[in-house]
Amino acid sequence: MAQPKLSSEKDNRVDFERVESSPQFKKLMENKKKFIVPMTIFFLVFYFLLPISTSYGTFLNTPVFGDITWAWVFAVAQFVMTWVICSIYVKKANTFDKDADQIVNEQIEKGGNA
Repeated sequence: MAQPKLSSEKDNRVDFERVESSPQFKKLMENKKKFIVPMTIFFLVFYFLLPISTSYGTFLNTPVFGDITWAWVFAVAQFVMTWVICSIYVKKANTFDKDADQIVNEQIEKGGNA
């Protein structure tokens, strides 16, 4: 059986509609968009450049080291690029999460519940 809340306990339920309409949240979403959109465009261009280049051009067939061509170097670079973008996103997402927690906590402190 649940115990009744004491009147001095703070109600920490979050009104997410109020959080969403706050200027801090709008700024957070703007910052996320400024980060995610360019990274997505870069990823897609880099990813599709290999199949397009190998289909419509022959410059990637030029050997670099022995029998290894630029196509192989580019293909391996895509794996590296994926890991680098993933690492960058994880670090940036941590800052977004901290900002979101701060926004929610500020809203809770302002009015009892957000």
